[in-house]
Amino acid sequence: MILEDQGYQTDSRSTGKSGLQAIRQGSFDILLLDLKLPDFDGMEILRAVMSEKPSICVIIMTGYSTVRNAVEAMKIGAFDYLPKPFDDDELVLVVERALKLKRLTEENLALREQLIDQFGFDNIVGEHPRMLETFEQVVRVAPTDTTVLIYGESGTGKELFARAIHTHSNRAARQFVAIDGSTLASNLLESELFGHVKGAFTGAVAAKKGVFEVAENGTLFLDDVANLSLEIQAKLLRVLEAREYKPVGASHTRKANVRLIAATNQDLQQMVDGGDFREDLFYRLNVIPIYLPPLRERSEDIAILVYHFLRHFCRKAGKRIEGFSDEALEALVDYRWPGNVRQLRNVVERLVIMSDGQLLDPGFVLNHMQGRYFMGGDSIPDTVDELNAVKKQVMDETFGRIHRAFLEKALKACHGNISQASATVGMKRSNFSALMKRHHLSADSFKD
Repeated sequence: MILEDQGYQTDSRSTGKSGLQAIRQGSFDILLLDLKLPDFDGMEILRAVMSEKPSICVIIMTGYSTVRNAVEAMKIGAFDYLPKPFDDDELVLVVERALKLKRLTEENLALREQLIDQFGFDNIVGEHPRMLETFEQVVRVAPTDTTVLIYGESGTGKELFARAIHTHSNRAARQFVAIDGSTLASNLLESELFGHVKGAFTGAVAAKKGVFEVAENGTLFLDDVANLSLEIQAKLLRVLEAREYKPVGASHTRKANVRLIAATNQDLQQMVDGGDFREDLFYRLNVIPIYLPPLRERSEDIAILVYHFLRHFCRKAGKRIEGFSDEALEALVDYRWPGNVRQLRNVVERLVIMSDGQLLDPGFVLNHMQGRYFMGGDSIPDTVDELNAVKKQVMDETFGRIHRAFLEKALKACHGNISQASATVGMKRSNFSALMKRHHLSADSFKD
């Protein structure tokens, strides 16, 4: 009656058996449970609810003589207990607190599901064996607090993998903070990482939190770690070794409970050998190295990625595009993609935005791949023959250079030996020779 007066919908049972049956069949947010029931021990009901309906907040009602049991019930999973007798306000207050906790819990779960949808493996596409190996590494390392170092060229998705590690970790409910080591000068980066106190330097008119403090209990992603100065490297090493840091201008250190994921597009071992990167920091970062191959080394994934991005951007733009012609898809697969997945994503987004048709042809694709729109006004083809001629011209201009460079590289590496060159690149000798003839290349010019 008290709770219904406050606008709550309630149901009540006078026995443990009927109450447990109602809980199993219905949908309840809160259970007010008396420990003393005519047919059941209230603790048995609690254990059953915690096992079968863990989302229900249980509030124990108990007399003074059984307060000890109520404390034990909270250890099992009860939210709180009300010692009898209690007044109306006490009852309403504990119910309000229970509902607030339930809402927060559900919001956190929903947020976690959104994070998994956005940064889980469904958003990272790839079936190449090296990518599958990388997925397995991420699954193994994510639940730990181990430092991870991600290697990969620009655009391979280093931050996306770092977020996936965070999302599948025990720190997923906490902050994920990303900072780029190449964007700030050394003096500014120290303040950005560790914060500063008021008056620490000219312009420090107020204290500022560093990313280590912002990411407390969460994950810090430090991109382009190779660009850190030796001074910053030394201070970062201290954080990893002692789990503490000192804000700029502060007299006392602060504890750091942060998981670090670093990334680089450079060979750190080579930098260590050249004296540009601290060897001790390298070993601290390189506990679990994860290598992301460039797109050109997993060309089998390009078609999968193309259609993945096509579906994504069609939904976003409200368009319906069936796909690509065989020649257009072949052009995308054959391209080297120096900007890797990021470049491919941008190109597909541009194609979706600019397209008015349902099937994307090679002329349209190649035009927008290059980021230039040379067919305007009078140069638009009037007939199918003219359109085919434009397609051929575009294909020859764009991929002719790539094909020729591909052949020259293989022939040069094999000193003009066509059989060896074709075997090295994985082509039949006849196809390799035909491609050489098409580009007017002679094997003699590549012999020593």
